[in-house]
Amino acid sequence: MLEKEKIEEILSGYKKFKIATICSHSSLQIFKGAREEGIKTIGIVQKGKQELYESFPYGTPDEFIEVDNYSQIPDKELVDKNAIIIPHGSFVEYTGPKFDDLEVPIYGNRQSAMWERSRTKMFEWMAHAGIKRPKILEPDQIDGPALVKFPGAKGGRGYTIVNGTKEFEERIGDRECMIQEFIIGVRAYPHYFFSPFTKVGYKTKHGKIELLGVDTRVESSADEIARAVSIGLKPKLAFTVIGNQAMVLRESLLYNYMEIGKKVSDASFDLFGGIYGPYCVETIINEDLEIYSFEISARIVAGTNIYPDGSPYSTYYYKEPMSTGRRIARELKIAHKKKKLNEIIY
Repeated sequence: MLEKEKIEEILSGYKKFKIATICSHSSLQIFKGAREEGIKTIGIVQKGKQELYESFPYGTPDEFIEVDNYSQIPDKELVDKNAIIIPHGSFVEYTGPKFDDLEVPIYGNRQSAMWERSRTKMFEWMAHAGIKRPKILEPDQIDGPALVKFPGAKGGRGYTIVNGTKEFEERIGDRECMIQEFIIGVRAYPHYFFSPFTKVGYKTKHGKIELLGVDTRVESSADEIARAVSIGLKPKLAFTVIGNQAMVLRESLLYNYMEIGKKVSDASFDLFGGIYGPYCVETIINEDLEIYSFEISARIVAGTNIYPDGSPYSTYYYKEPMSTGRRIARELKIAHKKKKLNEIIY
């Protein structure tokens, strides 16, 4: 992984900065939020897709860098333009392990992507945080429905259910995966934001967190299977994320959710120097109102796109509309003004 000192050296040469990201995932929101905070933006766009982003006047970047493939990040050009990268799910997925060595300043701690990418490390993180989570199983321990997940931020694509060891061996074999106890309940995805600078929010050991929204996800056949079964079909259960829906939690659950966010934040500092800015702890709530955390997304999640002008929760922190994209831009402005960008950039 690229040394932080190298990034600090690059950042020291910036007089002003621009926000840059790949045109995908949550980029419309990121560009809009930066515009609202008066920050110039750069969109890394794949050939043929620039026109799409130009068609959204408030969601288009100020300038484009065209690439053949999103794995091709033009480090030097971005540095020459004084860019700070905002990572999102597509960015992490397309760049893969190359993300760790990008010679461009990245908002947040790039080590968090490594901890998200590895299922083993992610569950070590959650265990250290002391939050309730589904059991992780070995193939010979499967004695009922179990969820099989594969590495990377693929939006649920490829996840599958197996009901026993024999079925796992026949369908999965030696492929790298994680086997998780299947929990029946309602899925809720809280959107947290950690800041070492803010005066508002829920106190942690190293700063404060804000809850900027909650969503639930619409997952291909998993959410439409009842219709198929009702007409006599037997479709394969699939979990590819198609979109997101807004959710407001019953207020009695808020304390538990803020504690989950706090514990995950505190644990990140213990393990790898902290997670800065947006993150999400993916959860399931069962009928007894027990909350199980099954994944951490260590960056902005696509569910925040539901709230481009703020959510039912951000309104309790800010008088003006505040999306996660805008909150990112504001945090960078605050850090720049305090001459502390190096504290939240790696």
